[in-house]
Amino acid sequence: MTTARLDPDSAARLVGDAVTAPSMHNAQPWKFVFRAADDVIELYGDAERAMPRTDPQHRALHLGCGAALFNLRVSATRHGLRARVRLLPDPSQPWLLATAAIGGPRDDDHEPADHEQADLHAALRRRHTSRFPFSDEPVPEALLDGLRSAARWEGCRLTVVGGWHLETVLGLVRDAEHREDVDPLVRAETSVWTSPANAASGVRRDGVPADAFGPRSSRGTSPVRDFGRDAPVADRGRAVFEERPLLALLGTPTDTRADWLRAGQALERVLLRATADGLATSMTSQPLEWPELRWTARDPLDAMGHVQMVLRLGYGPPGPETPRRPVADVLEIRG
Repeated sequence: MTTARLDPDSAARLVGDAVTAPSMHNAQPWKFVFRAADDVIELYGDAERAMPRTDPQHRALHLGCGAALFNLRVSATRHGLRARVRLLPDPSQPWLLATAAIGGPRDDDHEPADHEQADLHAALRRRHTSRFPFSDEPVPEALLDGLRSAARWEGCRLTVVGGWHLETVLGLVRDAEHREDVDPLVRAETSVWTSPANAASGVRRDGVPADAFGPRSSRGTSPVRDFGRDAPVADRGRAVFEERPLLALLGTPTDTRADWLRAGQALERVLLRATADGLATSMTSQPLEWPELRWTARDPLDAMGHVQMVLRLGYGPPGPETPRRPVADVLEIRG
């Protein structure tokens, strides 16, 4: 049987799905190279989109790229293709984060497809970060179990925060926001990704637009980052956020670059599963951007070694679609 080759148009479709992934400040810190001769898509981190003040080790950059890698896997599976992934395949190229060998159609008799992964394809373009208040309606335990399973599938752990630990994490969010307020370098870095477009067209393809800021909290710190502190928006409004939000920690046993990439894939799998289940989601990463706060975020009674992301889950309005760079800007095709 002749193995189907991956043509450039098909590779572009896969990458088009990949780049719907979330990333810190929607910086979209990825580049892809399709090596047509080998049917391989390479994923590179984009150093020009790194954030040296808030992400000096590039942990968040790896998480975003890992999320894009998971979307690439979802797209390949949805189209009946194999995607054999290698993380950090070449130590001499530190910005080459992963390769995905696209090996033609699957043989389901010998290599069953991950049908749940394929089913998540429908959620790719419906998943948006919601910085709006969620309702008090409880999330069924069965759905939370499904999210925990999604994280385990990618070799990570998801733990729902409760009791005293919830108060600790919310306190860390407040502490992190105070640190941002008094650090001009952090505020300047955030401003880069929330400022209007400088192009003559007035269209920006990255960053967090004003309509995605959500309302201001009417009673102090909210469980989402306020991107509008240095970018005032008229008629933004105020709202009451959850007093005790449903937060979950995503973590890994160790804290290597490969762990960050695995955590990014787990993060996206959890977010897509939540979206498919009708949940709204956002991410609360501020405490993790300060090393002295990040360690405190973990539950000392839990087996999780290193927290990679704090997720907020619940029922509420979906977030607006945020801009994405054109595939042509992030994909290079080589023979």
